[in-house]
Amino acid sequence: MSGPDKPKVIGEEWSDDRVRSYLNLTPWDASVNPDYFVLDRAYEAMRAEDFERFVGFFVEAGRDLNAENPQGHTILDRISRHRRSLDYARALEASGAVTTAEAGQ
Repeated sequence: MSGPDKPKVIGEEWSDDRVRSYLNLTPWDASVNPDYFVLDRAYEAMRAEDFERFVGFFVEAGRDLNAENPQGHTILDRISRHRRSLDYARALEASGAVTTAEAGQ
């Protein structure tokens, strides 16, 4: 966490334990799917390489890559809208994630 006393660190190496710790996050709003929540938080916080490792741990833990947010969108739907998130999308797709449009086919 950065702030006045602690400068933001870019490119910091994350240990497997730190990456896995995101599996323990819980949403503060009961209407948010816990699997979507942790994927979203990991996407926002991690570099692509760390996110790819996280997706492996996530799948290994039996979590749902295609969990939806309250609006009915998967994390891949969200990430696919961002031009610079191709590596994140590829990590998800390689593990079986789909968009809601693909799931409906």
